[in-house]
Amino acid sequence: METQSPTMAPPRDASRQPSPGALLTALEEAQSADEYNHLSEETLRKVARVSGEPLSRVYSVATFYSFFNLKPQGKHTIIVCRGTACHTRGSLNLLREAAARLGMPEFREDEEPSFTTDDRLFTVRTVACFGQCALAPVVSIDGTIHSRMTQGKLCELLDAIRKGARR
Repeated sequence: METQSPTMAPPRDASRQPSPGALLTALEEAQSADEYNHLSEETLRKVARVSGEPLSRVYSVATFYSFFNLKPQGKHTIIVCRGTACHTRGSLNLLREAAARLGMPEFREDEEPSFTTDDRLFTVRTVACFGQCALAPVVSIDGTIHSRMTQGKLCELLDAIRKGARR
């Protein structure tokens, strides 16, 4: 008969182990089901409980992948590329213009990676590089890439979204 050390956890039944991507899938589904596209503490605890994973592992995975949001997100997502080509072609000014136009002129990307407007209409974040360097500067709005972006074009797009939201 095999004995176990009292400090050693019992071996897991290999037939009952979740697939390697099961936790990612559970987190993705939980986030997409949330009205504000984020993972609250309550949701993380539920995922841990249902999956049988320790809360520390669930939190670790949720914070490792930039896809997951621990703060409520806006209805529209604006992502400003901050790669070298985009930076040299004015993406910092685009980011500052977006922040000012959306009522967050105090936003500093060196202090916080993103912001969401108080009305939860917009979330603005940065990305290191979209890989669209020849088209710089590049901004993504709700998943659509806009190349050779100017402050004027950005303002027009933001205004159009705001007008559409008022209808």
